[in-house]
Amino acid sequence: MPSRPRHVAGGRIGRSLTAALALVAVAASAACSPTVTRHGHHFGEQDVSQVGPGLSQEQVKGVLGTPTTTATVGGGSAFYYISSTTSQTAFFKPTETDRKVVAVYFTPLGAVERVANYGLKDGKVINYATDTTKHSAKDESILRALFRNLGTKQLGLE
Repeated sequence: MPSRPRHVAGGRIGRSLTAALALVAVAASAACSPTVTRHGHHFGEQDVSQVGPGLSQEQVKGVLGTPTTTATVGGGSAFYYISSTTSQTAFFKPTETDRKVVAVYFTPLGAVERVANYGLKDGKVINYATDTTKHSAKDESILRALFRNLGTKQLGLE
């Protein structure tokens, strides 16, 4: 009688088990890696640098697109371009890791007066461009409203 082939532990069954375990490990590690989501207007430095004093509101829209929101500020107006980045791991609640606002301020005649970049640092609103000149326009209320939901608790800085 011919002898039957014997299956050793390293045979087909062993390879199938190893492949299945590898697939499970890959799926588990993918579920644990955070998903980063970006919302709003994300600009490169070259985009924002194209907007300077003297441009009209239509020219700014041509370069940066339609603003997220607008406001009347100190006799002129302002365009605000808001972006945020969130991170979510598996089924946990997403956390906002960054929020930035590019503010374009216009004179009463509708020409760009200045451009400001606002962001977060340690849960507080900061102005990235420290070399801007002070003016009499008061826009703290709109910036406070844009950043109001960002506290140290949401950023995990407790």
